Amino acid sequence: MSNKCIRDAKFEETGFSYTMSLIEGKYKMTILYCLEEYTVVRFNELQRYLKIISDKTLSQKLKELQADGLIKKVIYPQIPPKVEYSLTERGKSLMGVLDQMCIWGENNRVDSL
Repeated sequence: MSNKCIRDAKFEETGFSYTMSLIEGKYKMTILYCLEEYTVVRFNELQRYLKIISDKTLSQKLKELQADGLIKKVIYPQIPPKVEYSLTERGKSLMGVLDQMCIWGENNRVDSL
């Protein structure tokens, strides 16, 4: 029997909690999957891929993912400006975890039982 006591638990200090803090939210995992599948994507392409997302929300999610070091943004100095997003090495290293979630989902769908 374990001597662990739940009142002493520090969930916020776990690796699971940290990982979830990076990918939680409605669009972050989908953005990461899009960048994995298509490698380099422009803002408008992401918007079309996600279908119903406002400019403001997409911009906010991209900034959060960039701040967390999961994606990078490259701005080309031209008119009109060209901006491209892609996964960083850190972002690519997270994709194995997301792939496993996808596999689990495919294997455990309620409609496939």
